[in-house]
Amino acid sequence: MPTRLVIEGGVPLRGAVAVSAAKNAALPALTAALLTVEPVALDNVPLLADVATIRSLLERLGARITDEPDGSTRVQVAVLGSPEAPYALVSTMRASVLVLGPLVARAGVARVALPGGCAIGVRPIDQHLKGLQKLGADITITNGYVEARASRLKGARITTDLVTVTGTENLMMAAALAEGTTVLENAAREPEVADLARLLVGMGARIEGAGTERIEIEGVSELGGTRHRVIPDRIEAGTLLAAGAITGGDVTVTGVRPRHLTATLAKLEECGASITVEGDHVRCQGPARPQPAHVITSPFPGFPTDMQAQIMALLGLADGLSTITETIFENRFMHVAELCRMGARIEADGSTAVVRGVPGYQGAQVMATDLRASASLVLAGLAARGTTEVARVYHLDRGYERLESKLQSLGALIRRVR
Repeated sequence: MPTRLVIEGGVPLRGAVAVSAAKNAALPALTAALLTVEPVALDNVPLLADVATIRSLLERLGARITDEPDGSTRVQVAVLGSPEAPYALVSTMRASVLVLGPLVARAGVARVALPGGCAIGVRPIDQHLKGLQKLGADITITNGYVEARASRLKGARITTDLVTVTGTENLMMAAALAEGTTVLENAAREPEVADLARLLVGMGARIEGAGTERIEIEGVSELGGTRHRVIPDRIEAGTLLAAGAITGGDVTVTGVRPRHLTATLAKLEECGASITVEGDHVRCQGPARPQPAHVITSPFPGFPTDMQAQIMALLGLADGLSTITETIFENRFMHVAELCRMGARIEADGSTAVVRGVPGYQGAQVMATDLRASASLVLAGLAARGTTEVARVYHLDRGYERLESKLQSLGALIRRVR
């Protein structure tokens, strides 16, 4: 049976809540275990649909995955099975393409279905493939599958045409076992990339510059096991803080890394929220009514595209006119129509949305179209008068761990129904 979230809005959220680990750091960390025969132990892996998908894929490739009594997730790929990532798994989540680099680096061959995932644009993997070709892989695409072959990858200088997080991660993992030195120029600077580099260094890789636009990887002949703690989820933290702001509440999110949230916190302050940072605690006191702002998404350290839908829900209630320009993904305004069902006045044209603030939202039946869009509808429902029902919450479960439970702990009247 499909599940939906039912929200009785209008309750200011108050209290403290702990952030979970980052989905976008956990997924590459799990795939990195393909690079060694030894076990990799990961602490803080979140319980998410996308994590379950990558676990299923890794098990198909020969991994043995166990949940340890100490709470860690242990992954060991002592023997690789078939080096094929089938369409049935890859089609549900584009991050599955992260197995491509490790497979060709370790096994010399990989067959990975072209990816699917959220319906927010094409998100091609051509940068991954061009980079692997530079490393010496022979690439062919047949019947919807990428096939990569190489006796052993060789270091190269790779400059990607655009900044790609999964592309940087895939090439960094492949280069870790390549012969010689690889330099990645125009690399993604996201905290999740730096976290993967930290894990790989723990496994014996030689990597410098992760977190900057130039990463240097000196290949080694083999990698070993390690233990690694996945970083906190900056997008979940931003979403919870936005929930405090949009309800005029007072929410503290604990266990965060504030420097990963700089752009989000600055924009919340611009919208009239009061932000206080103490150690790994961030407190957001919401305004009586949000102030308008202008938002342009850009790669880290800019304003994250994964927070665009949530900030739009907040700006929909602002006292004035705001604009949002999406520079990362096309089709990422599909939540606009659903927010307008709740009374928002938003017009999207190409990559820009004009948001004319309204005094309040009304509860309505709405439908999530992708992961972050679903979060924006939940935020709008929390602030709305009356009852909001959000359908297709499986999108939400891909990237938020027990979101309704966390919101309930802050006083939200939200429940999941079948």
